[in-house]
Amino acid sequence: MKTLITLITALLFFTGSIYAKENQGRKKTTSSTAKVAASCPNTTAQTDLAVNNVRARILNGGDLWWDPVGQTPYYEVPIGSNKNSIYSGAIWIAGLDANNQLKAAAQTYRQGGANDFWAGPIAKDNFGLLDVSTTTCAQYDRVWSLTKNEVQTFVNGGTATPDIISWPGNGNAANGELPMLAPFVDVDNDGVYNYLAGDYPNFNLTGSAPVGCNGTLKGDRSIWWVFNDIGNVHTETLSPTPIGLEIRAQAFAYASTDPAMNNATFYEYQIINRSNEDLSNTYFGVWCDPDLGNAADDYVGCDVGLGLGYCYNADPDDDGAGGYGINPPAVGIDFFQGPLADANDGIDNDKDGTTDELGETISMSKFMYYKNINSSPVGNPAILVDYYNYLSGHWLDGMQVTYGADGRDPLNQPCDYMFPGLSDPANSTLWTMASAGIPADDMRFLQSAGSFTLSAGEVNYITTGVVWARATSGGPTASLAELLVADSTIQSVFDNCFVTSINTNKRIAYSLYPNPCVSKSLLTFDNSKGNSHVLRIYNSSGKMMKEITGINSNSIEINRSGLTSGIYMFSISNGTENLTSGKLTVL
Repeated sequence: MKTLITLITALLFFTGSIYAKENQGRKKTTSSTAKVAASCPNTTAQTDLAVNNVRARILNGGDLWWDPVGQTPYYEVPIGSNKNSIYSGAIWIAGLDANNQLKAAAQTYRQGGANDFWAGPIAKDNFGLLDVSTTTCAQYDRVWSLTKNEVQTFVNGGTATPDIISWPGNGNAANGELPMLAPFVDVDNDGVYNYLAGDYPNFNLTGSAPVGCNGTLKGDRSIWWVFNDIGNVHTETLSPTPIGLEIRAQAFAYASTDPAMNNATFYEYQIINRSNEDLSNTYFGVWCDPDLGNAADDYVGCDVGLGLGYCYNADPDDDGAGGYGINPPAVGIDFFQGPLADANDGIDNDKDGTTDELGETISMSKFMYYKNINSSPVGNPAILVDYYNYLSGHWLDGMQVTYGADGRDPLNQPCDYMFPGLSDPANSTLWTMASAGIPADDMRFLQSAGSFTLSAGEVNYITTGVVWARATSGGPTASLAELLVADSTIQSVFDNCFVTSINTNKRIAYSLYPNPCVSKSLLTFDNSKGNSHVLRIYNSSGKMMKEITGINSNSIEINRSGLTSGIYMFSISNGTENLTSGKLTVL
């Protein structure tokens, strides 16, 4: 273990002398576990997810929310407004193989054709060699788009849509692909998708909570696609060898009368390590260029407890041709379900107060921002180790992020999260871009979950989501407060596999600030009907520590008196029925 830590340290700090060299003298090489024949072209398929108040562009590859051909943003909220809240986004994955070689797959702007992801599932021969043919890449350079109503109509005896007919339920097992591909209900139990036999894409049509949530289709509309990182040479990260990832993705959204859900979109990634090697010290990240209307006046930050990275306007008026105007919105990205944590790692990876529980997942572990400049330790990544530096919370010269100011003061405490406000339990002082005096600008941010081991053959499910909110008064910070409430509400619905409706009085949204609590915190919740509520606070052993009854307003002040430092759970109820719950950290 000491050797591995030393290697990672060397990787990170060696970059101080090479980050400015960019792509000089780099040769194109391929993995010893992948055939050289793979020469797939970059993906071209794209369509829009537009079922609620959001029009989000979906691409077959590792990037989202834009048109790489026209170099234009496509995350429009409200739909039809011609106002976009995100310019582009993508997934990043990196880790170490059995020989301690760094491998990565990522995407940004496809500049000069740079690319690390290609369409299609991976074939594996009897010797363990991975391959994807150009024919397979061409066949899967598309997306499948279905609504839940279309599938229900078909199951009830109606007409099958073209995407139900062509649904890719099976891989080509004779070619070495995994036999089961896109999720489907196998009505005749023969293991083969055949819509003529009544098989259908696997939406939850019962309306009840399923036994398992991963891998089923969700939303009122779901868009499904499959891609890999072995189809050609990695020209984005310059990773000399691919990881061997097959990624099955779906983007989905719900049409809802509740604004939290109606302004949200979701992305589930089924990540399969098809190689014969474990990938250790792995990080999964979501990179985002959030142009919130007018991109030149944006701030970014994060909420540690929610696992949310966000962007909001620096001033009350988002001016300019693409701006939102007065009281601009806020937008955020959440790890609703992070990767599986390594067993018995001694870390509370999901920040729920319990360590090493069965099936523990990793919440947001790092939050970074960087500037749109080249040849700088705080600028655009250029070489392989740059991507791992950012994923693991380091600048490009290997320096770990420090708390406060610009995150580069060696006298300050190392930290994991930039601009968390007061939400970082490890640091009690306020840190935002505004408090640090950093000018608003066109920002990029990266939030990551790790580290973890992606074992050979392992399947890992990760779900992210984009949340959006806009206050009618109070300026950008009011929109940010509403964003935190919306994100908390959606997390509770996700935790019940989207079966729980948030349009009833059985679930209420809340905001708790500051959290962690130093002396007191304000709990604000939805009480538009003026009902009487009860607040209860429990310690980690389940003992009730506080009870406040007769709450008829929409807020209550929580005083930390009687609460020692630690993590507590709170609930809001109507006296008999629990309406919502959350976590309170006391410093």
